[in-house]
Amino acid sequence: MALIGLGFGRQHLCLLKRRSSLLLKLTAVVFAVLLFCEFLIYYLVIFRCDWPEVKTPAHDSGQKTLKAMFLADTHLLGEVRGHWLDKLRREWQMERAFQTALWLLQPEVVFILGDIFDEGKWSSFQAWADDVERFQKIFRHPRHVQLKVVAGNHDIGFHYQMSTYKIKRFEKVFNPERLFSWKGMNVALEGDGCHICSEAEAELIEISHKLNCSREERGPGRCGRAPLLPASAPVLLQHFPLFRRSDANCSGEDAAPLEERAIPFKERYDVLSREASQQLLWWLRPRLILSGHTHSACEVLHGAGVPEISVPSFSWRNRNNPSFIMSSMTPTEYALAKCYLPYENTVLATYCVAAGLLVVLILVHSGLLPSPLLFGWNLLRKFKTM
Repeated sequence: MALIGLGFGRQHLCLLKRRSSLLLKLTAVVFAVLLFCEFLIYYLVIFRCDWPEVKTPAHDSGQKTLKAMFLADTHLLGEVRGHWLDKLRREWQMERAFQTALWLLQPEVVFILGDIFDEGKWSSFQAWADDVERFQKIFRHPRHVQLKVVAGNHDIGFHYQMSTYKIKRFEKVFNPERLFSWKGMNVALEGDGCHICSEAEAELIEISHKLNCSREERGPGRCGRAPLLPASAPVLLQHFPLFRRSDANCSGEDAAPLEERAIPFKERYDVLSREASQQLLWWLRPRLILSGHTHSACEVLHGAGVPEISVPSFSWRNRNNPSFIMSSMTPTEYALAKCYLPYENTVLATYCVAAGLLVVLILVHSGLLPSPLLFGWNLLRKFKTM
């Protein structure tokens, strides 16, 4: 009886060891996959990005270079359309991507080109406060990094949805500047592009006057004694793109899908009107334009060859391959580079492969499936005997 009891105890101990070994392997696989998909992949992907070099003439070699990041259309979900799982997944992706980019690339200023929120145009007081708190957590940044925000239609509504309350609510949180100068560069930030609003038009005219005075039009009677801005053609940042017929001439892996590129854009909905676009070009005379709204990449030329870059969405909710723009700028030159974030389908595929591996481990330990090593060894022996 004692021998039988001893044998049973050994079998029980062996079974416990097998189960502990299985649990340890499962835990190791789960931890490794989570660590890779939720943390390491962002470092591995963004580490490949680098700041572009500005081709500065020899006599201007003393110019300071500004390192700026541009991203767009984060669309933080609200209480109406936002499912908790969708919020968790997409907001974690943006938080990890942004924080990793800050740590690896160390930009001096970050510009977000509108549609920060998805439901700002109709959110209640409490919902707005909750959304702002989440935004500030996701896009937290050190004091030495400046964060500048442009209003989008999802933040304050289209022309017919806008109200003074929504605009003031947005400005109270983000305090957007219409004109931003740093290191000898001028950046004009345009929001919804409401050219029909007399107040917005007056602001644009004033900005145009300041910029013109900073360049060749410096007569004392015209400009007065106000301090002049740097003599640099501005970079125009806005949510809506300037007028273009469609994305038919856009290309690249993050451009709009082929079946959507030929669809005509609606003025004042997909793009600014012809009139508003022409006014902005005439009044501001920018050297570069960056915009969002379309969620896809595109590069077009306006007027006398002024380039406009459409910045794709930063969120997996809108794209499988989000990205942002990196720019090195001086008062006279600039250089742009694109930094892609991890593809969502790559992360999902990694999880699927890991799930399959877990199933195989469980089946092997349960004896329902022979060990792959044992199966390969038996197959090799059988091949040799033949």
